[in-house]
Amino acid sequence: MAKTKNKVIILLLVVVLMVIVPLFALKGAEFGGSDDAGSQAISEITGEEYEPWATPILETLIGGELPGETESLLFCVQTAIGVGIIAFFMGRFVERTKKEKLESNNIN
Repeated sequence: MAKTKNKVIILLLVVVLMVIVPLFALKGAEFGGSDDAGSQAISEITGEEYEPWATPILETLIGGELPGETESLLFCVQTAIGVGIIAFFMGRFVERTKKEKLESNNIN
């Protein structure tokens, strides 16, 4: 039990360090979206203004860009769905392992 407790404490410390260290190591850094960075890189390489091949479906339906809050909401919903799926399968694996251990103990 103490061994597991020590592992949890160490992992929590690692997570906290992963959150705090970049805050101090990256002072003054600017974070932007990958879409903007990609279009800027293409413009620098070709020397021409980048024009997208297609427009997003939702933007064509509403006739303009989505508000930032809506984009954030959709991103959060997508993330929640993905986390839910991962958590479901992780739970299944844990329960399967418990069931297998219980069955192997009952056989012995």
